[in-house]
Parts: sequence; C-alpha cells; structure tokens
Amino acid sequence: MISKKTIEEVFNVAVIEDVIGDFVGLKKAGANFKGLSPFSDEKTPSFIVSPSKRIWKDFSSGKGGNVVSFLMEHDGCSYPEAIRYLAKKYNIEIIETQDKTFNQKDEDDKESMSIILDFVQKKSKDYLINNENILKYLSERKLDKVIVEKFNLGYLPKGSKKFYDKLIKKGFKKEILIKSGLFLEGDNIYSRFNERILFPIYSISNRIIGFGGRILNNDKKTAKYINSPETLLYQKSKVLYGLNFAKTEIIKNDNCYLVEGYLDVISLHQKKITNVVASSGTAITSDQIRLIKRFSNSITILFDSDQAGINAALRVIDVALSSNMYVNVIKLPDGHDPDSFSKTMDHITLKNFLQDNKQDFLSFISKIDSENLEIPEKKIKLVKKLLHSISLVNDVTNQAIYIEKASKILNLDAKILFQDLINRNKKHQEREEKKIIEKQEINIPSKEEQ
Repeated sequence: MISKKTIEEVFNVAVIEDVIGDFVGLKKAGANFKGLSPFSDEKTPSFIVSPSKRIWKDFSSGKGGNVVSFLMEHDGCSYPEAIRYLAKKYNIEIIETQDKTFNQKDEDDKESMSIILDFVQKKSKDYLINNENILKYLSERKLDKVIVEKFNLGYLPKGSKKFYDKLIKKGFKKEILIKSGLFLEGDNIYSRFNERILFPIYSISNRIIGFGGRILNNDKKTAKYINSPETLLYQKSKVLYGLNFAKTEIIKNDNCYLVEGYLDVISLHQKKITNVVASSGTAITSDQIRLIKRFSNSITILFDSDQAGINAALRVIDVALSSNMYVNVIKLPDGHDPDSFSKTMDHITLKNFLQDNKQDFLSFISKIDSENLEIPEKKIKLVKKLLHSISLVNDVTNQAIYIEKASKILNLDAKILFQDLINRNKKHQEREEKKIIEKQEINIPSKEEQ
C-alpha cells in the first residue's frame, strides 16, 4: 500500500494546471484556466481549472474535483494508479506500507516483465518496418502507415533461439522471459509468436501487458490468432483491446462499440470510429463489462454476421444487462465482419450506417426468431427468450419499459408479460434460497466435530 506520507507529498507538490495541461489545451482566463471539455464535444470552452483552489470543474458534464479525481475520470485508473502517475511525474519516492497481500517478488517480476514487453514491442516494430513482405501484407489489408504506427504493430521473424539469445545478452533473465509468456520451454526454448504479426495489448493506463499474434497465411492446421497466456500482468478476462485509445471517445459519445478482433478495432479507427474496443475473440466477462461501465452505460455490439457472431452477441446481451447496461446491436450484411465491412465505404457513410442500423436488444432477438410466429410453440419460445433477458435487469423501471416494448413486438398484453416476469423472478429467488439452505445443511458440523 502507498503510505500516507507519499500521498500527502503528491498532493502538496502536484500542480493541477500542469497535470491537466498534459491532457487538455488550457488558456489563461483571469485567475483561472479554461479549455474544451475532454468529456464531451463542445465548441465553447466550459472546462475550468482553478490553481488557487486546486480544483477543476467541467460545466458541460457536471464533473469536477481535484488533480487525482481528474486522472481517475480521464484515464479510468484507480486511486493508487493516479497517485503513482503523479509521483513518477514529480520524481517523488513512493514509500510502501506493509500489507499482507503485498508480494514484493511479484511486484518486481511485474516490473521486469513490463520492461521486456516494451523492448520486444520496439524490436518487433523494427522487424516489421524492415520487412517488405509484411508491409505488403498490411497494405493489402488496407491498413495505412499512420494506423500501423498508432497501434504499434510489430512482427517476429523465424528464429526463436536467436531472438531468445539476444534477449539473454541484453540482461533479461530466463525465468522472466518464460513468465512473460513470450517463450515456451520444452526440449528447446521457442517463441510463442514466431512468424506472427504482433498486436500489443495495453492496460487502461497505456502499459503493455501482453500481445496478440496473427499468422500471415491461412494454414487451417495453425491457429490464426493466439494471445499471451495469463501472467502477473495480463488477465484476459479483465482486459479489453483498444480501451486505452477509446476511453475518452467513449465518454464523449456516451457509447462503446464492442467488436471481437484486433483488426476490427484498428479498421474502425482508420475510419474515424474510435469509441471501440474488442473482446479479442474470448467470451465477454462481467469484469470487462464493468470496465466499459466506467466510461458509459451504453454498449453497442458489432460482431460478425455469421451464426457464431449472433450467438456471441446473445451472450454479451445477457452479461451486459446483468450490469444494468443499455444494450444495442448492429447486424452487418451477410459475409461481413467490422474489419471487412468498414473497408467498403468512407467514414461518413460508415458512421451513418452504424447510427441508422442500431437496434435495441429486444428488436435484435425478435428478428432472429421472427419466422413462423403464428405457430404457438415458436411464439412461446420467443416470449421466454425476451423475458429471460429482461429478468436480468435489476432496475424495475427499466424492466417496465422493456416489457412495454416486448408487448408491442409480441402483440401481447404487457400486464400478462409483467406477471410472467414476476413469477420467473420469484422462482429464481426460491431456487437461490434453496441452494443457500442446502449449502448450510452440508456445512453443519457433526456431533464428533462439535
């Protein structure tokens, strides 16, 4: 834990206009500073920084606070991360207090891993820039140099042992090279990302924590994409690709586009759609949804148009609704994913398409199962699907609004649907209570143990 002494020193030394000036263009306005809000789109500056009071106020969004709260709002970082950022900026030594959960070796390993990952990213970038075949491949995928530079794409050539030996000579320890997930150890040491394009994966605070790797050919025997394994730095269930680039735009747009893959994010960025993140091909988790919720309560799912993409979207809907998110879905034309579709039009046409084709989750689910609703069995199944999703929402008012919409879609009385929902919720509660009772009965100690 960071000591109170360090925290006090950070607050004493940090100059609020200096810190915020790194993120917002500030101009002197009397005793204060003024700039355009980083949290909303505005033409007239309403973001005020008061050096004398050491506070900031954003009148367009209503947000405000001190220098630490600004970093937490702007970067989505935690309180300790904001303190560490300021300590580093002002060269303040961080004094740690003893904490039973604090493991110094793990912290040292994290730091060593971070240095290795940064080095490998820079080296892989050099390999990419000097490889004509890779540059040609990226060009054929219609990725321009600006976007390749922005996302720091790289490439690792064939020659695992040679690359490993080079890192050892640089002073990196074998133990950390293995722990970082870059290398696997068997009869020989070999690179996990051999002959793959590298996509650096960043934390919210712009720290490289892992990589994604893509093969260049379409060899069906080899996985097209692989990710770093779970490490001290990288827990895939708690990370969203591109969030470091998207967080400010998600706040401004009050919406986050969720896609599946690295190239989906990159291609949309190239078309100036920047409030977008990817689950990187893994099933979305509640931790990932909570990350998005830091910046907006609205999520728009933009997955592949095939059946697998539809099934994945249905899973996301349930997880997001459980976190009280507002959920919309965009169904792309058949045969397209966000990467391929974005390349068929200019950014204005794409932006208009996304806006015009956004539908709420109830409409999306209904359209999937809209055939043969005159058959009672089909209609009953759709009713159950819609009520299942609505039942996941914790807010009663929101449930009522969704029920009204569902009643129009199904052409059924809203009162009947609401009663059905109440019965479902009651049965669910009874099942949960039964589980608790059964668990308690199992844990009752025997007479011999008492």
